[in-house]
Amino acid sequence: MAERIPRDQSLSRVYGAGALFSAGYGNVGSSIYYALGVTAAFALGLTPVAFLIAGLIFICTAASYAEATVMYPEAGGSSSFARHAFNETVSFIAAWGQMLNYIITVAISAYFVPHYLAVFWEPLGEAPGDIVAGAVLIVGLALLNIRGGKESARLNTILAITDLGTQVILVVIGIFLVLSPDVLVSNVQLGVAPTWPDFALGVAVGMIAYTGIETISNMSEEARDAAKSVPQGVALVVLAVLGLYLFIPVVALSAMPVVQGADGSFVTELGTTFADDPILGIVENLGLAAGLTDILRVYVGVLAAVILIIATNAGMIGVSRLSYSMGQYRQLPEVIRQIHPRYRTPYIAIAVFAVLAIVTLLPGQAEFLATLYSFGAMLSFTIAHAAVIRLRKRLPDRERAWIPPLNFNFRGVSVPATAVLGGMGTFAAWLVVMALNPVTLAVGTVWLIVGIVGYYLYRRYQRLPLSQTVKVLLPEPLGVEEIEYRSVLVAFPADQPFSEDMIATATRLTSHKRRAIHLLAFLTVPSSESIDSDMAEAEEKAQRKIEEAKLMAGMRVSGEVARVRPGQEGYYLAERARESRAEAIVIGMRRRGKKPVYGKTLETVLRERPCRVIVVSEGVSEAQKPDGAGSPGNSSSEVTA
Repeated sequence: MAERIPRDQSLSRVYGAGALFSAGYGNVGSSIYYALGVTAAFALGLTPVAFLIAGLIFICTAASYAEATVMYPEAGGSSSFARHAFNETVSFIAAWGQMLNYIITVAISAYFVPHYLAVFWEPLGEAPGDIVAGAVLIVGLALLNIRGGKESARLNTILAITDLGTQVILVVIGIFLVLSPDVLVSNVQLGVAPTWPDFALGVAVGMIAYTGIETISNMSEEARDAAKSVPQGVALVVLAVLGLYLFIPVVALSAMPVVQGADGSFVTELGTTFADDPILGIVENLGLAAGLTDILRVYVGVLAAVILIIATNAGMIGVSRLSYSMGQYRQLPEVIRQIHPRYRTPYIAIAVFAVLAIVTLLPGQAEFLATLYSFGAMLSFTIAHAAVIRLRKRLPDRERAWIPPLNFNFRGVSVPATAVLGGMGTFAAWLVVMALNPVTLAVGTVWLIVGIVGYYLYRRYQRLPLSQTVKVLLPEPLGVEEIEYRSVLVAFPADQPFSEDMIATATRLTSHKRRAIHLLAFLTVPSSESIDSDMAEAEEKAQRKIEEAKLMAGMRVSGEVARVRPGQEGYYLAERARESRAEAIVIGMRRRGKKPVYGKTLETVLRERPCRVIVVSEGVSEAQKPDGAGSPGNSSSEVTA
């Protein structure tokens, strides 16, 4: 219900630096459970150095994300930065790379869950048990998300902090029990163990341990004082993960040193025996008493599995949100963001990308998943760095509440050294992954080609320019942008097409996130039928429109389907506005050519006028559209009580 909300109430979800850190670390921290073993398989004794180099590039990437996110505190990450810096085509490429990241996040996290649960049942730690269990997990989470399951942000924060504490304890124990500088030095034979190509690939793969920085960018719309909290949250994540990702490999390689096999090759158990559960490998090789080792194995196994399940679910949620956002900007067909008629969730997007995640999981190759993840992530990161440099040139006078250190002048433009170095690093890593892994090159190239060709065909089919931003929602409702209401009632007939422009208008009228929007869908019941007669199909269609509005305007939107008799819609609406103490009503008005058509409902509301009435006119032809209108054929006007 659109109740009046007191002015002194604060936002229901306001994120400070601590909350941003918890969410960011929760996403980045989970990757150590699979990144460590995969990286060690390539970098061997230089694994700590590989993580260090990847970490330095991550610092530069985090700086670019912090600067651009503070400038544009909105969801989208590199896709959003590219939209402002370049054009919609580059934005799509960045978003398509993010889409691959989310799919692989789902696949790789689900793949490693059974390996950590193998502490209870060993068949889960090997094929086909791990693949089957991972696929079942993906299907289960997909069904859960289709039915509208929600994750607990507070529980995720608690688990992230618990995970951080656990890793710190393992590092401290390892330093006292197994750390050996002599072993670490003997692990390395430059150019041989590892070879330089393998080390380069190890650096590129090691970057997957740092690819959760998008999380903070996507939460920036709900950050308190983004200019301060976003850089602080990013800095805390950088300090935490850099410290852990330097010490954990050092402890691991002291406990599981590099040895030469019978065939002359150099290996470490960290990248072979324990490649699929590296943290358990550390636990088993700390030299603790058998009973304590067993207890710690179970604890770490359960904690790792839970965090990886949350990461899998976060990837599922992320891919559905990203696909809906891409649909809003006309980057993907409308069918992808279609809402389930009963559960009102983007079920097609969830189902399609769950299937793709299972397909990538089926080979059961952790190295393939890691390199493919790196392919998409490095592409997105490189675009983010380029966007920051481009924005410095395009908008040199734009106020930037936060900029990284180490800037230099180039042809009259202040260029951030972090963006240059970070962009060179991520681009080099992208090239290394493609050059040294032919399978990843083939799959990644096909993914890009399919995306770009599909984008081209869809935009041409919609008769939209390839590089111009075209958003579904109306950017500026005319004549009402200077007024803000605490509660708005949006009314529309359940049997008429849903008007996204009305929701855009209501959203602008309630731009503060604590403001309430209540949708009222009228279901007119003929006088010849009972008011409670079965109209399940019509109600489902109306509910679907309400849920679409929730996806566009957020969870502050509520809604209901109201059954009324013919001719009573206007009176019912006026009465509901009075009961709920709504401050404004948003209602549509049709047009025939240039002539407005005042329906009976609109006439009644204007006559009763329980509060301000905002009329959104529809049906204006392209020739009648006012200059600068953001969406074909729509405008708004206000009728004051």
